[in-house]
Amino acid sequence: MSRRGISFIIAAGLLLPLVGTQALAVLQAATRHTAAPAAAKDPQRLFQQGEAALQAGNLDSAERSFREVLQINPQLVGAYANLGVIYMRRQQWPHALEMLQKAEKMAPGVAGIRLNIGLAYYRQNNFSSAIAPFESVVKDLPDVAQPRYLLGLCYFFTERYAEAATTLEPLWPQQSNELNYLYVLGIAAGKAKRSDLEQRALGKLIDTGADSPEFHLLMGKAHINREEYDEALTELQTAAKADSKLPFVHYNLGVAYLKKQDFEQAKTEFLKDVAIEPDISYNYDQLGFICYQQQQDQAAETYYRKALQLDPLLTSSHYQLAKIYQRQEKYTEALTEIDAARMLDPNSYSVHYVRGQVLQRLGRAQEAKAEMESVTRMMNAPRAKRQQELYNSPLPSPELTQAPH
Repeated sequence: MSRRGISFIIAAGLLLPLVGTQALAVLQAATRHTAAPAAAKDPQRLFQQGEAALQAGNLDSAERSFREVLQINPQLVGAYANLGVIYMRRQQWPHALEMLQKAEKMAPGVAGIRLNIGLAYYRQNNFSSAIAPFESVVKDLPDVAQPRYLLGLCYFFTERYAEAATTLEPLWPQQSNELNYLYVLGIAAGKAKRSDLEQRALGKLIDTGADSPEFHLLMGKAHINREEYDEALTELQTAAKADSKLPFVHYNLGVAYLKKQDFEQAKTEFLKDVAIEPDISYNYDQLGFICYQQQQDQAAETYYRKALQLDPLLTSSHYQLAKIYQRQEKYTEALTEIDAARMLDPNSYSVHYVRGQVLQRLGRAQEAKAEMESVTRMMNAPRAKRQQELYNSPLPSPELTQAPH
């Protein structure tokens, strides 16, 4: 099975520009009372040019056209929505969200805008923020499969397993031949104590996967999640033997070896996955962690910088860079990185603890004391209310979230 086959299929059509006759009707209504000096330019023609350029993939030209439309009428919903799509395709997430949220404010009833807001969060692995917009789309369009699928995944990745199972179960008629769907549904159902659904999903997974390398990959990942590392290695090695270039099989082998403290073998496997999937930030993050544990700070820093180049929102890389600089007594640099980690994960007591230590070394005693007091409050909070800590949270699942190229 190809990379596309082991990824959840997120069609390009999910990036929904406001186009066609609906958009032009909105445009005409919105510009009916445009002031005379702006009438020298035809907003309808500009919008059509932007639409054509967007569909042709000429993002710069499309952006110029929609910006010109907004100069004529800054209240035009479609231009903001399409600018949001342009920025999404460039992976300029803050700009995309700014445009899409402006469009949503002006047209809260347009499901496609809310879907794209959810996708902008989802593509950043910010699954908790993606939930609300996806929920609103599923409420409006309960029979549309893709928003429901994405919402179910967001529930799954944020450990809301009962909601994940309930959301994904109606997709059985369309998706029950897809291994990843069956895997996620089965795990979610098991965590939610829905044994009948768990058995149905995992039974179908076994029947559908047969002896395929993709099936052994998923079984290996399941064993990792159960902390059954020897069994995981058996399954993953079987998958790798059948298809040595299967995306993410070496990544998961690396995770299994890392859990067994076999750093050299783990490093070998992560590097094999890098050769197959050079744009997966988690490989570099894990390689950085191994090098840090082996006191190879320069190599660790290089790997973490590469991870952050690919994913600037990867909290663990900022956190570990702070620990590297702390060990090197570069406290100003350490504070910069731990502040970045705190921005991304303000509820992590590990982050606050390191920040308190760094502030103490910088002579900022009062701020350090406040940080340590916050750590104490977090540590004393009921376990159910605590956020999972770095490296103790559920394993990253790039093979489940990666959209096809």
